[in-house]
Amino acid sequence: MATLHLPTADGTIEPVHLTAGPTPARSPLGWNRIAYAAAHVVADPRADSDPWLDPIIDWDRTLAFREHLWSLGFGVAEAMDTAQRGMGLDWNQSLDLIQRSVSAAKAGGHLIACGAGTDHLLPGPDVTIDDVIAAYEMQCEAVEATGGRIILMASRALAKAAKSPDDYVRVYTRILGGLSQPAILHWLGEMFDPALEGYWGSDDHMQAMDTGLSVIAENAAKVDGIKISLLSADKEIAMRRRLPDGVKMYTGDDFNYPDLIAGDEEGFSHALLGIFDPIAGAAAKALGALSSGDEPAYKTAFEPTVPLSRHIFKAPTRFYKTGVVFMAYLNGHQDHFTMIGGQESARSTLHLADVIRLANSANLFTDPERVAARARPVFAARGIEV
Repeated sequence: MATLHLPTADGTIEPVHLTAGPTPARSPLGWNRIAYAAAHVVADPRADSDPWLDPIIDWDRTLAFREHLWSLGFGVAEAMDTAQRGMGLDWNQSLDLIQRSVSAAKAGGHLIACGAGTDHLLPGPDVTIDDVIAAYEMQCEAVEATGGRIILMASRALAKAAKSPDDYVRVYTRILGGLSQPAILHWLGEMFDPALEGYWGSDDHMQAMDTGLSVIAENAAKVDGIKISLLSADKEIAMRRRLPDGVKMYTGDDFNYPDLIAGDEEGFSHALLGIFDPIAGAAAKALGALSSGDEPAYKTAFEPTVPLSRHIFKAPTRFYKTGVVFMAYLNGHQDHFTMIGGQESARSTLHLADVIRLANSANLFTDPERVAARARPVFAARGIEV
């Protein structure tokens, strides 16, 4: 049995005995929910570049991780915030990522959807609504040229330029009208990106929701669904119950996903989640159990992952990628804990210690000896022998 001696908040050291969880496997019966995993990118630590200014991606490992997700039954939500989109990864790199991933998805017959936004347009006082529309159109055309479905990402430039909810209606109606296939809208809350505060023209989420719903109602034929990331089950359910027939809710709630996916007497959510990246095996098992009507097995697989997810996505939520990549490193999906923009340093040593504790409790480590061997140099570099 592998054991790590991890630091605690009170300054003591606590032994943690690592246990082996099940090997991830695909459900033979398929799922009755659509589940996209927002996937991270793997940095190339050997590249001769400044990782804060000119990040280089390890394409082999990055695409191999997507194959891992597809093999378990997930779709891939590409070039989203989990991939550090707009948080280290710029538009040109994102398009390269999209092109490579869509090509791999087509070759394997896999599900993929790709983020299109305005991140090449810097927000500022001189940016107009027409500039925002042009930026969206450019990215949407580039993504659709690859054959990928659009995830219409929230725009920092629009949040800055909009003077009223009507500006949001104008932009979204124009962009949706020009798409060749229905898109997934993405309402990313300010807890994930402070620059998006007041999206849809209001700081009040319920008033903002009214505007978003009006856009969807007027353009329902061009909307596959909407992902909301507000970390509020009540708000997601309220919006879900008001969606037009045929428009899906994709939960983006990394705090409350088991209940939202399971649903209630009035409906359920599909999923597009960053937490699926580090808990893919458990999530695949849970979704298979849900599809077969085995509610106890669904809860047994999913519920132990919630404390880990709430920890990884704790405030400041925008730093959640650190925990996601740390898990990928520990579980052997990459050989290093180096991130684009140096974001491996965005969380404390105690935070990483708790990631290990909570992941171990959720049975997410398939090879405890490997986890221990990989954790030790990370903590040693931070001055702690574990």
